[in-house]
Amino acid sequence: MTDNSLTRKGQPLACWEPEDPHFWRQTGQAIARRNLMISVPCLLLSFCVWMLFSAVAVNLPKAGFRFTTDELFLLTALPSVSGALLRVPYAFMVPMMGGRRWTAISTAILILPCLWLGIAVQDSNTSLQVFMSIALLCGFAGANFSSSMGNISFFYPKSRQGAALGINGGIGNMGVSVMQLIAPLVMSVAVFGAFNGNAVTLPEGGQLWLQNAAWIWIPFLMVATLFAWFGMHDLACAKASLRQQLPVLARADVWLLGLLYLATFGSFIGFSAGFTMLTRTQFPHADILRYAFFGPFIGALARSIGGMISDRLGGVRVTLVNYLLMALLSALVFLTLPGTQDDGYFFAFYAVFMLLFFTAGLGSGSTFQMIATLFRARTLARARARGVSDEAAQQQAATDTSAALGFISAIGAIGGFFIPNAFGISLKITGSAAGAMGVFLGFYLICALITAGVYGRKSA
Repeated sequence: MTDNSLTRKGQPLACWEPEDPHFWRQTGQAIARRNLMISVPCLLLSFCVWMLFSAVAVNLPKAGFRFTTDELFLLTALPSVSGALLRVPYAFMVPMMGGRRWTAISTAILILPCLWLGIAVQDSNTSLQVFMSIALLCGFAGANFSSSMGNISFFYPKSRQGAALGINGGIGNMGVSVMQLIAPLVMSVAVFGAFNGNAVTLPEGGQLWLQNAAWIWIPFLMVATLFAWFGMHDLACAKASLRQQLPVLARADVWLLGLLYLATFGSFIGFSAGFTMLTRTQFPHADILRYAFFGPFIGALARSIGGMISDRLGGVRVTLVNYLLMALLSALVFLTLPGTQDDGYFFAFYAVFMLLFFTAGLGSGSTFQMIATLFRARTLARARARGVSDEAAQQQAATDTSAALGFISAIGAIGGFFIPNAFGISLKITGSAAGAMGVFLGFYLICALITAGVYGRKSA
């Protein structure tokens, strides 16, 4: 197979053998790196769009919208609902359509909610139902994670998947931080000149262009779509029908590993969605919008670190220790919250949550490495036990791993809905977030037991 046949423009790569050291050195590594370099900014923009409401919802009252605190928490949580549900079909799209085509299409789709949201926030009579519809559309951005991670898993050998998936997912996750940093800045400036739309005059002085938080991403989405379409590759060996991929859902590992990923990535995306609103309710005098982006930023960096450490030490070991740290930090949050005798300790609260973001990100990287390694190894063992050829076994392992990663990521994304709502319910019932943190603490301990009992044994 010549290099020309491998890299023919617009055609799927007919031969892809990343586990072959000679192929990897001569051809595979450069192509895999190129696809990763384009995949990363596409995924980063997806996270920017997915978490838009975490920055927009908290500013809606300033723009004249009369939504309750519960309704604002709901708007921050809804993108995670559609994002989680859509991750299931998105997980199957790369083998059906190809990574290049699907990355370009799924990135272009995100222009719609950005455009609509920018129009909706300029009319204070826009109903809650309209904002709910836009929030659900933003969830399409969250679904991109499963197809993106599944696509990159096809390109890299098993020994490098932890690092590759950590970079793709980690820098992609950083989109939350980028959005929470950029959105407050562009909302205070007429970025688009004559096309900027209406501004809101704030009581304390100054103006607010809330629409800029959504519109600022549209030019970048257009450019990323073009880069994906003309720069990435489809893999012929990664093609698989829906029927070939669905059996992976019958395996118990999918559901157990999905639960473990819910505790890590679910916490990362849930805290990212709800932390700003939670802080505003517990510490109303703190200017949290200036500092909120640090949490997702730290978590995103930690994800890449988690994948790399897990390649060396093993994903199971890293994940187990990480759950214990998350449980400890959840307990420490209790000591920082406002009580009947005091107003709480904002700086301690903020510091503990930054550490929670770090462990949630680290665990996201380690659990994903664990998932990729375990699924590939177990699928290969099953295929070879049935007498399947090594080439067919490798292809089945890659397909099953991609489908599993996508479905498990869908389970993890549900955390983006449950955590903000848990905060909202806890505040409504008790006036404090302590009840929600207690639930999280117990869940992390359960996940630690599952990791040690099911995957920590030598026989596993």
